[in-house]
Amino acid sequence: MAKTKPNNKKTKKREKSALHRVVGSPSKTSTPPEPPPILLAQATASLQQGDIAGAIKPAKRALSLLDPQSEAALPALNLLGEIHIELGEIDAARQYFLQAAAIDEDGAIREDFGGGAEKFLWLAQLSEEGGQDSVDWFEKGAVCLRMQIQQLLDQKKLGKEGQALLEEKTRKLTGALCAVVEVYMTDLSWEEDAEQKCEALVTEATMVAPGFPEPWQTLANVRISQEKMEDARAALKRSLDLWRDLPPESSVVPDFPTRVSLARLLMEADMDVDAIEVLERLVGEDDTSVEVWYLGGWGLYIMGEKQKNGEVKAENGDGESWRVSWISSRQWLNQSLLLFKQQGYEDERLGEHAKELLAKLNAELGGESLNGDQDGDGEEWEDEDNEASDEDEDMAES
Repeated sequence: MAKTKPNNKKTKKREKSALHRVVGSPSKTSTPPEPPPILLAQATASLQQGDIAGAIKPAKRALSLLDPQSEAALPALNLLGEIHIELGEIDAARQYFLQAAAIDEDGAIREDFGGGAEKFLWLAQLSEEGGQDSVDWFEKGAVCLRMQIQQLLDQKKLGKEGQALLEEKTRKLTGALCAVVEVYMTDLSWEEDAEQKCEALVTEATMVAPGFPEPWQTLANVRISQEKMEDARAALKRSLDLWRDLPPESSVVPDFPTRVSLARLLMEADMDVDAIEVLERLVGEDDTSVEVWYLGGWGLYIMGEKQKNGEVKAENGDGESWRVSWISSRQWLNQSLLLFKQQGYEDERLGEHAKELLAKLNAELGGESLNGDQDGDGEEWEDEDNEASDEDEDMAES
């Protein structure tokens, strides 16, 4: 039998394959993992862009590359806490912040290394127990913020960045102080020294940040609870005057929920015109808030009732100001209940009160509206109310 010639091509192919198994194919070379700072930067950018799902993976990957008990893990823990808040996963967020608080117990680590007061302030708001537990976390954050503020004040020249940082820290401190006041006025109101603590805290807040509206608003809340209405009105006016002429983007303008609370306080203090002014501005910024439309309707109803009873002087002198106010009130309440139904709003007491007010308005003004009966819906309201809307709008604009 003749010898066969060796298949050099197959041999070379096998050798080449074996070589590739040893050294690996250049096209499939695995890349080393990105370092935690790069991953955290990616996660932060995604979070800022509203891509919550895209933020969580790199943040968790960054934490997995770090010792979770070390100071180096603080930025990842804080970021994951914030991400889970955005996801609505409060228990998970709380655990991340608790881990961070265990590492930086006094908030003494620099903020650019993940330290500072922020985690304490979050834990105060996320506390399952509330009450004293919230107060303890707020106070821990306040201690840290006071220290940071003093360090900034000790510097001879702050510059623009330093001034901005000082303003930020001051605002956070006043927010923490005012939040503790709120806890003592609600969850801890039964404490013997609750009133004294409220006085001390609100005094510090107004002294630390007299140029911010929030502490004056909190002072007004305290004075209303003490039935010192003149003092409350003075504090509310001071709070409102600090921002009412500023554009929405100004850092002095309180956030949306704070101004909703302000509108309620203004109504309690019989400052109805100011309350409506605040609510109209809120509607201009967000016209989907059930509570804002409801408060506007309620405020206009109260204003119209006072005008009708002669408790306040009619603006146009013809005795019909009350009717204009009530027509506007009906429009606001109708819109509130329309949104209430669309959004499946959970505050049933608000809805019932809005319906009660509408029933009174319809009885006085005549005509039916969206919630003149229990079975109305949005489409029927648009048709039914159009008959009266032209008259309503004409009188409201007059």
